Amino acid sequence: MTTLKVRNVGPIREADIQFGDLTVFVGPQASGKSILLQWLKLVLDVEPIKKQLADYGTDWERDTEKFLEAYFGEGMGQIWSEKSQIILDNKPFNLKTKLRRRPRTKSTQERVFLAPAQRVLTLRDGWPRPFSDFNPGDPYVVRAYSEKIRNLMENAGGSTALFPRKKRMKSEYRNMLDKSIFSGFALEVEKVKAQKRLILRAAGKAGSLPFMVWSAGQREFIPLLLGLYWIMPSTKLTKRDEYDWIILEELEMGLHPRAVSTMLMLVLELLHRGYRVCLSSHSPQVLELVWAWQRLKDHDAAPERLADILGAKKTPGIGTVVNDALQKQLRVYCFDHNAPVRDISALDIDARNRDKLEASWGEMLSFSERANRAVAESAVEGASE
Repeated sequence: MTTLKVRNVGPIREADIQFGDLTVFVGPQASGKSILLQWLKLVLDVEPIKKQLADYGTDWERDTEKFLEAYFGEGMGQIWSEKSQIILDNKPFNLKTKLRRRPRTKSTQERVFLAPAQRVLTLRDGWPRPFSDFNPGDPYVVRAYSEKIRNLMENAGGSTALFPRKKRMKSEYRNMLDKSIFSGFALEVEKVKAQKRLILRAAGKAGSLPFMVWSAGQREFIPLLLGLYWIMPSTKLTKRDEYDWIILEELEMGLHPRAVSTMLMLVLELLHRGYRVCLSSHSPQVLELVWAWQRLKDHDAAPERLADILGAKKTPGIGTVVNDALQKQLRVYCFDHNAPVRDISALDIDARNRDKLEASWGEMLSFSERANRAVAESAVEGASE
């Protein structure tokens, strides 16, 4: 799949998306970024989604609105209307026809791994919640993600150490994560009576820190880390064959810029492993990377420059990843309320007279531009007095 066209679906009036190896969605809240990413998963994984919902007792009675309530969440059933249209590689996606068919009895493999923005909700008292622990009106992608990392934890074997752990990520990434997020603490599984929970433990100390005293960034990141463990296998396999697509919503949530750089380095690793990656983001830092990445490609720059931007050490392993990254295609799309989705992939900051939206990177640079202008104008005013 290379293109997805969406017409009149929820807040999305019109979107023509041509996916790159890395595709980034930006724009204000409630402008349709998450909805489009969830549609991407739905059109590619409709059969396994139907099966999982049916396995947990969901009956949408072949009704489109009821199904959309079960998938997108309570109150979202009316995002589809008679004017709505989804076109996948120039072929219409007929939702009603798909829903008339009974879910397949045999297991159907997913193609899309989606880590939702609400991933912090997957942990209750420090342990991933099962699918059935959520309300029926909660979004499917949150319930399914929680179930996935719960299964990972339940089948992890007897080891209690989760981070740092050899053969789980390259040592370069473990070091970056330790400096930017864990600060010397280890992530472990602990039992309180018969109940397992995730805790942080300082090196050489007996006490442990439960979920509720972790930093906000740690609570946001650790459910994502468990998902990354799933899609970055530690065996000789570079990727899980069933997955072609990785969707990470708001990977920067709760993180310091240093930690965001580490996450972006992990995105490069996912691309190196052969996945196509989609991100939604409110972080200018993400677009700063894409902007620089594009220019390094244009200048045929040394791959080490990309590692420098992300604060990664220039080891042979990192060198292979960044060298591969400079061969990838990058796309950026800007969402806005009641407006067509715009392709701003060029990120041309010199296009102010021609295209203000692209020049401001979908208004991601607007605040810094206003701040710079206010300071510059005040300096001129002060000099003239």
